[in-house]
Amino acid sequence: MFLPPTDAPTLPAFLLASLLLAVTPGPGVAYILARTFAQGRRAGLCSVAGVATGNLVNAIIASIGLAALLALSPLVFATVKYAGALYLVYLGLKTFRAAPSANDAGANAVTASARRRIFRDGLLVAALNPKTALFFAAFLPQFYVPAVAAIWQSLLLGVLFVLIAAMTDSLYVLGAGALRPLLARRCGPVARLPLAHARHASGSALIGLGILGALSGAPGG
Repeated sequence: MFLPPTDAPTLPAFLLASLLLAVTPGPGVAYILARTFAQGRRAGLCSVAGVATGNLVNAIIASIGLAALLALSPLVFATVKYAGALYLVYLGLKTFRAAPSANDAGANAVTASARRRIFRDGLLVAALNPKTALFFAAFLPQFYVPAVAAIWQSLLLGVLFVLIAAMTDSLYVLGAGALRPLLARRCGPVARLPLAHARHASGSALIGLGILGALSGAPGG
Protein backbone atom coordinates (compact mmCIF):
# COMPACT_ATOMS: atom_id res chain seq x y z
CA MET A 1 0.00 0.00 0.00
CA PHE A 2 1.67 3.18 -1.20
CA LEU A 3 -1.00 5.83 -0.67
CA PRO A 4 -2.68 6.99 2.54
CA PRO A 5 -6.26 5.74 2.92
CA THR A 6 -8.88 8.18 1.70
CA ASP A 7 -10.74 7.81 4.99
CA ALA A 8 -7.68 8.77 7.05
CA PRO A 9 -8.74 11.46 9.54
CA THR A 10 -5.73 13.57 8.59
CA LEU A 11 -6.73 13.91 4.92
CA PRO A 12 -9.66 16.35 5.39
CA ALA A 13 -7.50 18.39 7.76
CA PHE A 14 -4.71 18.46 5.19
CA LEU A 15 -7.05 19.56 2.39
CA LEU A 16 -8.52 22.35 4.53
CA ALA A 17 -5.11 23.56 5.72
CA SER A 18 -3.77 23.45 2.16
CA LEU A 19 -6.71 25.47 0.86
CA LEU A 20 -6.29 28.11 3.57
CA LEU A 21 -2.56 28.38 2.86
CA ALA A 22 -3.08 28.45 -0.91
CA VAL A 23 -5.62 31.30 -0.88
CA THR A 24 -3.39 33.43 1.35
CA PRO A 25 -1.55 35.89 -0.93
CA GLY A 26 2.20 35.47 -0.90
CA PRO A 27 5.20 36.05 -3.19
CA GLY A 28 3.94 33.43 -5.66
CA VAL A 29 0.57 35.13 -6.00
CA ALA A 30 2.27 38.52 -6.33
CA TYR A 31 4.45 37.18 -9.14
CA ILE A 32 1.48 35.66 -10.97
CA LEU A 33 -0.58 38.83 -10.62
CA ALA A 34 2.33 40.92 -11.88
CA ARG A 35 2.50 38.76 -14.99
CA THR A 36 -1.27 38.95 -15.48
CA PHE A 37 -1.51 42.72 -15.21
CA ALA A 38 1.51 43.17 -17.47
CA GLN A 39 0.70 40.64 -20.20
CA GLY A 40 -2.84 39.41 -19.74
CA ARG A 41 -4.74 36.34 -18.62
CA ARG A 42 -2.98 33.82 -20.85
CA ALA A 43 0.39 34.91 -19.54
CA GLY A 44 -0.92 34.66 -15.99
CA LEU A 45 -2.17 31.10 -16.54
CA CYS A 46 1.18 30.13 -18.09
CA SER A 47 2.83 31.53 -14.97
CA VAL A 48 0.51 29.43 -12.81
CA ALA A 49 1.55 26.30 -14.72
CA GLY A 50 5.23 27.19 -14.37
CA VAL A 51 4.98 28.00 -10.67
CA ALA A 52 3.02 24.79 -10.05
CA THR A 53 5.72 22.76 -11.81
CA GLY A 54 8.43 24.49 -9.77
CA ASN A 55 6.51 23.83 -6.57
CA LEU A 56 6.19 20.19 -7.58
CA VAL A 57 9.97 20.04 -8.00
CA ASN A 58 10.32 21.36 -4.46
CA ALA A 59 7.79 18.83 -3.18
CA ILE A 60 9.85 16.04 -4.75
CA ILE A 61 13.03 17.51 -3.26
CA ALA A 62 11.41 17.50 0.16
CA SER A 63 10.18 13.92 -0.35
CA ILE A 64 13.64 12.54 -1.08
CA GLY A 65 15.22 14.45 1.80
CA LEU A 66 17.23 17.14 0.03
CA ALA A 67 15.35 19.78 2.02
CA ALA A 68 17.39 18.63 5.01
CA LEU A 69 20.54 19.68 3.14
CA LEU A 70 19.10 23.15 2.58
CA ALA A 71 18.23 23.38 6.26
CA LEU A 72 21.65 22.22 7.45
CA SER A 73 23.88 24.01 4.94
CA PRO A 74 23.66 27.83 5.04
CA LEU A 75 25.91 28.01 1.98
CA VAL A 76 23.66 25.83 -0.18
CA PHE A 77 20.56 27.65 1.05
CA ALA A 78 22.09 31.07 0.38
CA THR A 79 23.29 30.05 -3.09
CA VAL A 80 19.84 28.88 -4.17
CA LYS A 81 18.11 31.84 -2.50
CA TYR A 82 20.29 34.51 -4.12
CA ALA A 83 20.07 32.79 -7.52
CA GLY A 84 16.29 32.97 -7.29
CA ALA A 85 16.35 36.58 -6.10
CA LEU A 86 18.66 37.63 -8.93
CA TYR A 87 16.42 35.90 -11.45
CA LEU A 88 13.39 37.83 -10.17
CA VAL A 89 15.29 41.10 -10.47
CA TYR A 90 16.34 40.09 -13.99
CA LEU A 91 12.71 39.41 -14.92
CA GLY A 92 11.70 42.80 -13.49
CA LEU A 93 14.33 44.63 -15.51
CA LYS A 94 13.36 42.64 -18.58
CA THR A 95 9.73 43.69 -18.07
CA PHE A 96 10.78 47.35 -17.90
CA ARG A 97 12.74 47.05 -21.14
CA ALA A 98 10.07 45.12 -23.08
CA ALA A 99 8.61 46.89 -26.09
CA PRO A 100 5.13 48.26 -25.32
CA SER A 101 3.63 46.43 -28.29
CA ALA A 102 4.79 43.12 -26.88
CA ASN A 103 3.26 43.50 -23.46
CA ASP A 104 0.47 46.03 -23.84
CA ALA A 105 -1.50 44.58 -26.74
CA GLY A 106 -3.45 42.21 -24.51
CA ALA A 107 -3.66 38.52 -23.83
CA ASN A 108 -4.06 37.59 -27.50
CA ALA A 109 -0.59 38.98 -28.23
CA VAL A 110 1.10 36.25 -26.14
CA THR A 111 2.58 33.90 -28.73
CA ALA A 112 3.40 30.23 -28.23
CA SER A 113 7.10 31.01 -27.79
CA ALA A 114 6.25 33.73 -25.29
CA ARG A 115 4.06 31.29 -23.35
CA ARG A 116 6.95 28.84 -23.19
CA ARG A 117 9.24 31.55 -21.84
CA ILE A 118 6.65 32.61 -19.27
CA PHE A 119 6.20 28.98 -18.17
CA ARG A 120 9.98 28.59 -17.85
CA ASP A 121 10.27 31.80 -15.84
CA GLY A 122 7.53 30.69 -13.44
CA LEU A 123 9.14 27.28 -13.03
CA LEU A 124 12.55 28.78 -12.23
CA VAL A 125 11.11 31.40 -9.86
CA ALA A 126 9.35 28.67 -7.86
CA ALA A 127 12.09 26.04 -8.06
CA LEU A 128 14.77 28.52 -6.96
CA ASN A 129 12.89 29.31 -3.76
CA PRO A 130 14.50 27.02 -1.15
CA LYS A 131 11.95 27.99 1.46
CA THR A 132 9.30 26.13 -0.54
CA ALA A 133 11.16 22.84 -0.14
CA LEU A 134 11.61 23.57 3.56
CA PHE A 135 7.91 24.37 3.83
CA PHE A 136 6.98 21.01 2.34
CA ALA A 137 9.48 19.23 4.60
CA ALA A 138 7.92 20.85 7.68
CA PHE A 139 4.25 20.90 6.64
CA LEU A 140 3.59 17.55 5.00
CA PRO A 141 4.77 15.25 7.84
CA GLN A 142 2.09 16.73 10.10
CA PHE A 143 -0.47 14.71 8.11
CA TYR A 144 1.30 11.37 7.69
CA VAL A 145 -0.38 8.15 8.81
CA PRO A 146 1.78 5.39 10.35
CA ALA A 147 0.66 2.59 8.00
CA VAL A 148 2.17 4.08 4.83
CA ALA A 149 5.76 4.78 3.78
CA ALA A 150 6.62 8.43 4.39
CA ILE A 151 8.07 9.04 0.92
CA TRP A 152 4.86 7.99 -0.84
CA GLN A 153 2.74 10.08 1.50
CA SER A 154 5.02 13.05 0.96
CA LEU A 155 4.76 12.72 -2.81
CA LEU A 156 0.98 12.35 -2.80
CA LEU A 157 0.34 15.17 -0.35
CA GLY A 158 2.82 17.37 -2.20
CA VAL A 159 0.99 16.80 -5.49
CA LEU A 160 -2.37 17.51 -3.83
CA PHE A 161 -1.06 20.76 -2.35
CA VAL A 162 0.37 21.87 -5.71
CA LEU A 163 -2.95 21.14 -7.44
CA ILE A 164 -4.91 23.08 -4.82
CA ALA A 165 -2.50 26.02 -5.09
CA ALA A 166 -2.69 25.93 -8.90
CA MET A 167 -6.50 26.14 -8.75
CA THR A 168 -6.53 29.07 -6.34
CA ASP A 169 -3.77 30.83 -8.30
CA SER A 170 -5.84 30.38 -11.46
CA LEU A 171 -8.76 32.08 -9.75
CA TYR A 172 -6.49 35.02 -8.90
CA VAL A 173 -5.46 35.19 -12.57
CA LEU A 174 -9.05 35.10 -13.80
CA GLY A 175 -9.98 37.87 -11.38
CA ALA A 176 -7.02 40.02 -12.38
CA GLY A 177 -7.64 39.30 -16.04
CA ALA A 178 -11.23 40.50 -15.70
CA LEU A 179 -10.16 43.58 -13.76
CA ARG A 180 -7.46 44.60 -16.22
CA PRO A 181 -9.72 45.71 -19.15
CA LEU A 182 -12.40 46.92 -16.74
CA LEU A 183 -10.01 49.45 -15.23
CA ALA A 184 -9.00 50.60 -18.70
CA ARG A 185 -12.65 51.11 -19.74
CA ARG A 186 -14.00 52.70 -16.60
CA CYS A 187 -11.29 55.28 -16.05
CA GLY A 188 -11.35 58.47 -18.06
CA PRO A 189 -8.81 59.07 -20.81
CA VAL A 190 -6.80 61.42 -18.61
CA ALA A 191 -6.97 59.51 -15.33
CA ARG A 192 -6.71 56.08 -16.94
CA LEU A 193 -3.64 54.05 -16.00
CA PRO A 194 -2.14 52.95 -19.33
CA LEU A 195 -1.18 49.33 -19.66
CA ALA A 196 2.40 50.48 -20.16
CA HIS A 197 2.24 51.85 -16.60
CA ALA A 198 0.90 48.50 -15.44
CA ARG A 199 3.91 46.90 -17.10
CA HIS A 200 6.20 49.25 -15.16
CA ALA A 201 4.37 48.45 -11.95
CA SER A 202 4.74 44.74 -12.65
CA GLY A 203 8.46 45.17 -13.27
CA SER A 204 8.78 47.03 -9.98
CA ALA A 205 6.86 44.26 -8.21
CA LEU A 206 9.20 41.59 -9.60
CA ILE A 207 12.29 43.56 -8.58
CA GLY A 208 10.75 44.12 -5.15
CA LEU A 209 10.09 40.40 -4.77
CA GLY A 210 13.70 39.68 -5.67
CA ILE A 211 15.00 42.17 -3.11
CA LEU A 212 12.61 40.80 -0.50
CA GLY A 213 13.79 37.26 -1.23
CA ALA A 214 17.44 38.27 -0.97
CA LEU A 215 16.85 39.99 2.37
CA SER A 216 14.78 37.14 3.84
CA GLY A 217 16.26 35.12 6.65
CA ALA A 218 18.13 31.85 6.56
CA PRO A 219 16.49 28.51 7.40
CA GLY A 220 14.93 28.69 10.77
CA GLY A 221 15.23 32.47 10.77
